[in-house]
Order: sequence, then structure tokens, then C-alpha cells
Amino acid sequence: MPASPPARSEVESLHAYSAPLEGRRGLLRLDFNENTVGPSPRVVEAIRAIPADHYAIYPEYDGLREAVLASLADMAGAIVAGADSTAPVPAVALAVAPAVAPAIRTDGVPAPVTGSLAQQPARRPSLRIEQVGLFNGVDAAIHALFQAYGAPGDRLLTTSPTFGYYTPCARMQGMVIEAIPYRMPGFAFPFEEILSALTTPPAEADGSWRPPRLLLLCNPNNPTGTRLAPEAVLALAAAAPHTLVVVDELYEAFTGDSVLPLLLAPGGRHDPEGAAGADPFTAYPNLLVLRSLSKTAGIAGLRIGFAIGAAAVVDRVSRVTGPYDINSFAVTAAFAALADQPYVDAYVAEVLAARQWLVERLVAAGVRHHVDGGNYLLIWPQRPAAEVDQALREAGILVRSMAGKPLIDGSLRVSLGTLEQMGRFWEAFVLCDARPA
Repeated sequence: MPASPPARSEVESLHAYSAPLEGRRGLLRLDFNENTVGPSPRVVEAIRAIPADHYAIYPEYDGLREAVLASLADMAGAIVAGADSTAPVPAVALAVAPAVAPAIRTDGVPAPVTGSLAQQPARRPSLRIEQVGLFNGVDAAIHALFQAYGAPGDRLLTTSPTFGYYTPCARMQGMVIEAIPYRMPGFAFPFEEILSALTTPPAEADGSWRPPRLLLLCNPNNPTGTRLAPEAVLALAAAAPHTLVVVDELYEAFTGDSVLPLLLAPGGRHDPEGAAGADPFTAYPNLLVLRSLSKTAGIAGLRIGFAIGAAAVVDRVSRVTGPYDINSFAVTAAFAALADQPYVDAYVAEVLAARQWLVERLVAAGVRHHVDGGNYLLIWPQRPAAEVDQALREAGILVRSMAGKPLIDGSLRVSLGTLEQMGRFWEAFVLCDARPA
């Protein structure tokens, strides 16, 4: 029999990203950082109301980008007014981009911005619909940006460990991966190392050295939870104008570390004159922000994600996608989810309360753990992690083993849900991790 035609060499040698996503229904899902209770009732009602004849119609997206923009503007105003982000800014970031707004105190914490954005409409920058890309989940956006910008021999700069899907996307394009480890102890962000890799040729480099084609930052990082202050993200983008800086913000709702409130704040580096309707990406045309409704709004099964950035970047990433990649059910669900922000806010508040409750018990019991940003934490059981993982599954609880991952091998990543759910997890974990007498 003749052999099948070979694929591109990059694909022939590729190990596809895969995750154990089967057999999860009916169990307590603390393994993939999903919303653990489901979407707003408005989402369910909206999907049930779709007429049967609409199943036969190709999806329409009119108004969805506007709904995303309205949601971002509302959230940005609330976050900037309250100065929610308390992630420290690396000292070197202050020297790289000292004009980034808002002002930064000497302790590296962003200073509060007084007054909501809604109260200052005349000086408020604004996003446009062409600065929002729609994708079949953020995974599809990540795949598309690599297709649009990655070429054989180009470099991807990222951190280690981080979201596993970045690597196969880079390798299928023939890119070279440079993954800089987080600093131990504590998984601190390696800002100086990343900045150097962006801007400084190595000593052995010849005249052909070029800066990385892509810098991909997961912020907060999955799985370590490491937070990078948005001022520092903008500093990296400003320092590397020839690199596309992509910020994966899927978990920002749990910490408020997004760059978007800074870009939409009145005045600042992006809008020094305070011009009404100024383009917030004027000073950062190489910046792309990824967002999703999977982790907070509870529609991971419907697959919808967004990319927000300079219109030229969004256009190029969108060129390599299909015309109807997002199905009608996802569109309907997204409209309903975006219209019910109080539901998302209540769920996030519940998760944060549950995180505090669980951390208190981990500390009291002397269990090694690491918690920072995101809706997850790392736990190192005293028994082998694989055994505890299996025992928890038998108890009806799913967690994610970090076996083989640099810096965190031997740990379990535990997604955070409601107080009731974390109580159930803790009771089971204590039993599963107990050493035999």
C-alpha cells in the first residue's frame, strides 16, 4: 500500500497539545480553571429562545464587537477608578517607560486614579470596532496570531512554565522558542531577562540578530499565577517596537492586572493631550490583548474569545481565520453574558472568598502551596502527586497534575470554585493525601 502524503516537516515532528477532556461530566471540575457553576440564567434563556429555523442560517456578528467594547469600557472605568491592581512594578520598568499612566509610587504600586472614566468623557480614549477581533475561543486566536506572524526561524519569547498551547503553535510555524524561567523562590516574573532578550543581542550574535518576532505573556500566568503589573507590560511593549507583544489576559478578572484600563485612562503616554476619542493603541501599535468569557462567564463549551489591539494587528490576525468560525449559539451566549456583568462579578467574588478560605486551611495544615493570581493555586501533596490525583478522581474530584513541568513538577494545580465546592475538595484532599499508618 502506498504511504500517505507527508505533511510539512514542522507538522511531521509536532507533538500536538492535548488535554484529558473526556469523562468530566458529573464530576467536580477543578482541573481546567473553568467557571464551576455555569453561566448566567440569561445566557440559558437566550439560547433556548433561538428559533429552530435560525439553525440553518450562517451566524451573524453585527453588534457583538460593540457589546464587547461597551463591556470593556465599563470595566475599565471601574478598575481605574478603584486602582484594583496592586502587582508591584519592577524597578527597571520605571526607567524603560517612565511616562506610562497612571503615576507609579516609589514602592512600585500604581497610584490611584481619581474619578471614574465615565465622569471624564471629553478626555477619554476610545476603542473602535476594528480593534476587536472575534475568534472561536482564545485558542483559535493564539493559533491565528502564530499563522499571521510566525515564520520559520523567527523567535517566540515567553516564560516557563506557562500555557502549553503556545509551544505547538510556534513549532508548527517552524519558530525557535526561547522560554525564560520564572524566578525562584516565589515564581517572580523575570522582567530584566525578558527585557534583555527583547533588546540586547547575545555576545555571540552576529550582524543578523533580530529581536523576537513574538513575546507571549500569560498574565496572570497559568499555572504559576504570577502577576505582572500592567505598567510593566506596557514598558516591554514600548521597549520592543519590532516585536508583537501578546498579553493573554484570560484570568485578569480575578486580579485586575489588565493593561486595558491604563490604555483607556484619560491622559497618559497614549493620549498626552487628553484628546477626545484618541486611539489608545497609538503608542503601542505592537500590542495585542486576548480575552475570553470561558473562565468567568461560564461558556467555555461554546468557544468564543476576543483579541483587542491596534486595528492593523487585529486585521492581520483575522485574515487567517474562516468567515464563520464562531457559531450562532456562541454569539447569542456572548451577547447575554456581556449584558449580565453582575452575575460575573458575583461569581468572581465567590471564587476569591473561597480562595481565602482554602489558603487559610493549607497554611494551618502546613501544606506546601503557591497562590497568586488567577482562579487556581498549586499544591504539593506529601504523597506522590499521581496517587493523590487518582484518589481525588475516584472521589469525584478532578485536579490537574503538573508532572514534568519545569519548576512545579510534583504539584497539583487546583482550580477554585465556590466555598461549598472548595470545602468538598479540602475534605477529600485531607483523606487522599494522608500517609498510611
